[in-house]
Amino acid sequence: MSRIPRAALALLAVAGPLLPAPATAAPTAARADDRERMLFRIRDERIGESSGLAVSPTHKGIVYTHNDSGNGPQVYAIGPDGRTRATFTIGNAEARDWEGIAASTDRTTGRGVLWIADIGDNLDGAWQDVSVYKVAEPTTMKDATLRATRYRFRYADGPRNAEGVMVDPRTGRLYIVSKEFSGSVYAAPAKLRTDKVNVLRRVGSAPLMATDAAYAPDGSSFVIRTYFSASVYRSPGKLIAHVTMPPLRQAESIAYTRDGTALLTGSEGKDSPVYRVPLPAAARPAPSPARARTSSSARPRAVRATSGAAAGDGGLGVPMPVLWVAVALGAIGIIGFVAYRTGR
Repeated sequence: MSRIPRAALALLAVAGPLLPAPATAAPTAARADDRERMLFRIRDERIGESSGLAVSPTHKGIVYTHNDSGNGPQVYAIGPDGRTRATFTIGNAEARDWEGIAASTDRTTGRGVLWIADIGDNLDGAWQDVSVYKVAEPTTMKDATLRATRYRFRYADGPRNAEGVMVDPRTGRLYIVSKEFSGSVYAAPAKLRTDKVNVLRRVGSAPLMATDAAYAPDGSSFVIRTYFSASVYRSPGKLIAHVTMPPLRQAESIAYTRDGTALLTGSEGKDSPVYRVPLPAAARPAPSPARARTSSSARPRAVRATSGAAAGDGGLGVPMPVLWVAVALGAIGIIGFVAYRTGR
């Protein structure tokens, strides 16, 4: 991923509250009654840059993760105690800049599916296309070499750096969330092709510098993680709640628990922790079939990529003092300059 210096992160933390939210709906209360807790630390010394999390849909207690760029094409199955249960090498994959992983269930066979996203592009245009690898989830937790189906992608509106990948469990459609000062949610075609490059089209805005994303198990919502917090949406642009995240060294990953009532979040670094963060009531699974049918009708539709003001996804809810705006813009400029000078 792009390394952002501590000074830049500090400025971003100051400027963040002054910046417009990307969604148009008012959020609910940010925290349920129960508090977050650390579930485990990742004990495997080979995992120094955990860059994504995905909860297994078929193996209870298993969480998948992988390293960031500069490492081999391995996916690690982590147990509830933080220890590696199995290491899966993707034999026909290239680990150029793996930034995210998602899990879904094949609606025909009921078997788990892993989606490994090689979508990092720190130069915002260094690669002609990016890739996502689809792998059938192993039925047993033992080391193995697996083969994947590779899907290549390009963005309809030009190259992007991205770290978030998610799959809608209702439709099986893949989405990628870009990591930018003005980020976006992109939808893949309903039917993916291996014989051509698939085009990603913008369907909504995303928060500032998104580092991961995930769909709820029932498909009623999705979450986008940033360095400082997480936002839960009913559909692109329809915010349900902001969720406070625990302080982490370098917040990188997000996933839903299997019951959809809480989030798991992790960080890069050796012996890195994974936390469970409860969701507010409004962001939890629908309590009745009627509500589930209502929420499932809100499907994202492609929209033309426009500026935040024109699209209605970046306007301020209330006027802010001119001084605050100046501070925010200045902080963004400094962050951009520092990130440019130090990006790899």
